[in-house]
Amino acid sequence: MKSYKFKIHGNEYVVEINNIEDNTANVTVNGTAYDVEIEGKAPKATKTPKLVQSVAVPSTDAHPAVAKTSSPAAGAGAVKSPLPGVILDLQVKVGDTVTVGQRLLVLEAMKMENNIDSDKAGVVREIKVNKGDSVLEGDVLLIIG
Repeated sequence: MKSYKFKIHGNEYVVEINNIEDNTANVTVNGTAYDVEIEGKAPKATKTPKLVQSVAVPSTDAHPAVAKTSSPAAGAGAVKSPLPGVILDLQVKVGDTVTVGQRLLVLEAMKMENNIDSDKAGVVREIKVNKGDSVLEGDVLLIIG
């Protein structure tokens, strides 16, 4: 499906070409579907889909101490919030031994529940949040030592 944006006499149109068979194209213009007859030669349909991978963007944080999330490592370190939200459930307590990948807490962000898992093994030294707390991106949630 290809999508195009047109501006004609100051009016904006979003046109999506959904399907082309023979000399008929199924298109959607500003959310309304139409079947359009094509005069002349029908455009060639591509046989192989084209897969495009988005470019990975590195973190803009220059210093590891201000990184938004901690990197996987063994030993002591802070587990930081990957995005703003509300703490729904704490699944560990101070003194618990955790392993890599173990669920630490559940964070609600943008009306979705996000599981925050441990990226390091160790013992929970400090929990800096409580159930129901609002957190911002990069806030320290707990310390693993």
